[in-house]
Amino acid sequence: MGRIRRGLRSGYGQSRRTDDDHGTGGQETDAAGTRRTHRWRRAFLAALLVTAVVGPLSAAARPEIPAPPPAALPTLTAATLDRAYAANRANAEAAARMAAAHGDTHRAKADRELADPARHLLAFDGRGTGEATEVLGDLAHADHVAVLVPGSDTSLDTYSRFRATARALHRQLTRTAPRGTRTAVVAWLGYRTPDTVSTTVLTTDRADEAAPGLSEFIRQLHGIVGTGATVSLVCHSYGAVVCARAAAHLDVDDLALIGSPGAGADTAAGLRTPARIWAARGKDDWVGEVPHVRTDLFGVTVGFGTDPVSPAFGARVFAAGEGGHSGYFTPGSVSLANLARIVLGDTAEVTRG
Repeated sequence: MGRIRRGLRSGYGQSRRTDDDHGTGGQETDAAGTRRTHRWRRAFLAALLVTAVVGPLSAAARPEIPAPPPAALPTLTAATLDRAYAANRANAEAAARMAAAHGDTHRAKADRELADPARHLLAFDGRGTGEATEVLGDLAHADHVAVLVPGSDTSLDTYSRFRATARALHRQLTRTAPRGTRTAVVAWLGYRTPDTVSTTVLTTDRADEAAPGLSEFIRQLHGIVGTGATVSLVCHSYGAVVCARAAAHLDVDDLALIGSPGAGADTAAGLRTPARIWAARGKDDWVGEVPHVRTDLFGVTVGFGTDPVSPAFGARVFAAGEGGHSGYFTPGSVSLANLARIVLGDTAEVTRG
């Protein structure tokens, strides 16, 4: 969201100067606030216009990558996991061959890595930007399961970055879990994420499309792990919008929104879930400069509403340290330590933001 961010930062600076120039009293304060609101709206509109022009051009520049349809899978249970893993690996290998024949060596490499015998894929679809759901750890016997939901610009072509966050969390869980406690992390790339430079990253459209798939996956997950395991959702950036849109239909214990542009709801209570709702933002995360509002532009609702780390939203805000938008899973970071505590149910040990 680099270009969007620059536009928003520009609007932010202009609003701040207006306050300084006009003071803080009476009607002048009201006028300054009105001008600030108008500037935010203009910044949003400028970003929308840029993405409306650039997004379609960049998307059209790449031809569709051929791949087979997803493998036919058995009903997912603890007993059928190995069969599902094998079927998805074979499908990823077929996708790699088709991508290589098409001349896309980058996608072929990404597919081939997913086809490695050591990888555990619950789902794989190599068509288009692609989807994959991968397990790290022993899912069938896990006491605590974390499901990671990514944000914009995540696809099979960039999947290795997303997997790195899942590996970091799994390592943290393994290192800090009490002796005998078993954990697993699921990297869920189960939706078509928006491009960072596109109109879709400013609306809930992609999240609304993704929410039913996430709900169905969580239902299937409970069929694998049974009733004794806890399930936590860790939702990053636009992924937080996805989780929020699905929240009312998810049977999860904890919902962590990190680096979130908003949840599409005014309050945590508005998500209509009994899950504990957590939120965090690193001090250097540029999302903090995005105006957390919703506004109508040409009949389209743009923005995601109340800032999830604000008192008005009502989430349990936890410390995320000094990191930026991509730093929440950095080994040794405050945010990663707190995420592991949330997943393990050590809520009293979570340091608050």
